[in-house]
Amino acid sequence: MPISINTNVGAMVALQSLNTTNTLLDRTQQRVNTGLRVSGSVDDAASYQIAQKMKGDRAGYEAVQVALGLGLATVNTGVKAAEAVNDLLVEMKAKVVQANQAGLDNASLSALNDDFTALATQITTIVSSASFNGKNLITSGATSLTVLSTVDGSTITVSAVALDRTALGIQTQTLATSSGALQALTTINSAIVLAATNAAKMGSAAKAVGIQSDYSSKLLDIITQGIGSLIDADLSRESANLQALQIKQQLGVQALSIANSRPQVLLGLFG
Repeated sequence: MPISINTNVGAMVALQSLNTTNTLLDRTQQRVNTGLRVSGSVDDAASYQIAQKMKGDRAGYEAVQVALGLGLATVNTGVKAAEAVNDLLVEMKAKVVQANQAGLDNASLSALNDDFTALATQITTIVSSASFNGKNLITSGATSLTVLSTVDGSTITVSAVALDRTALGIQTQTLATSSGALQALTTINSAIVLAATNAAKMGSAAKAVGIQSDYSSKLLDIITQGIGSLIDADLSRESANLQALQIKQQLGVQALSIANSRPQVLLGLFG
């Protein structure tokens, strides 16, 4: 190749090659730093557009997941409280049965009545405290709970049930007398049936919300994986590329240095 002091073609070629290497090196370094193959529309317009739409879908499912989580926690609070009420009613029945034994004196009936009343008071405490996020589903007068279940606005409605002492019919029961103990036996049996039925309703509602929550969570994972496949960088590949480009950059610098030194040969011709 002819040597010219006006135009150093070799240096120009070496510089172009080095600039290309530097551009690739910067892009690869950015991918390694961010973990993203597509950081913006310039990197890959089609993948960027699809990923942005999927991110919008993901935001919607995340909102649904939050709503389902709150709904499930509210219903589960009611379920646990309903189960506790059922357990207390079983204990109360045991006291009622004991109070209906023949030959009990007033002192024994009074002691059983104290236990019975204490258990009934626990029911009141449990029902009144069975709230989550300001919502109680097991007290008289409670309204149903509407839970957002899909991104298109579909909902799950959870009906409230009544498990307080008034609803169960045990507000004024007493075991202090034989007649009261006899009447309480019928009442407590009815209360147990009602409480078990309402607890089952709450359990079914919790299962429905839980199933939808699990399904929504899986969809969210799928969307997240899809976004990752579109825009995430393969870090093992990019790391290998980074090392190769760094070596190529060093060689390019050396090549440019050699090309720039070629015109110095002309000085030897005039030495």
